[in-house]
Amino acid sequence: MTIQRMDNVLIVVENLDAAIAFFVELGMELEGRSPVEGRWVERVIGIDDVRQDVAMLRTPDGHGRIELAMFHTPKAISTEPKDAPVNTLGIRRVMFAVDDIEDVVARLRNHGAELVGELAQYEDIYRLCYVRGPEGIIVGLAQQLT
Repeated sequence: MTIQRMDNVLIVVENLDAAIAFFVELGMELEGRSPVEGRWVERVIGIDDVRQDVAMLRTPDGHGRIELAMFHTPKAISTEPKDAPVNTLGIRRVMFAVDDIEDVVARLRNHGAELVGELAQYEDIYRLCYVRGPEGIIVGLAQQLT
């Protein structure tokens, strides 16, 4: 076997508190938050003089995690427009299964989220949408109907 599981997805943000609040509102649980710095992290990520704050959040089932990182030094850089469209190269979104998609969208709007397109239905199987949250993060939501 090559891998055991996918451990987490890293999202670099400028406002860690806003990103944490967004994902907690979505239903994720904050596992922890701490500063990270030192030679060990510099060796792992290949950047010198790193000082960052990191938060780890997990899905309620305990199988999925998102790591949020806010870099103090060196400052984070952007290689694309902040609100890049879904067809931009690279990782574009993280998808979550939800019980009540309209409720989730309404709650995330209180954290500044906006629909990217519209809430649509795929046959009698799913209701789906993309929302853009803090830092331009795109989150996909899927509610299974059958």
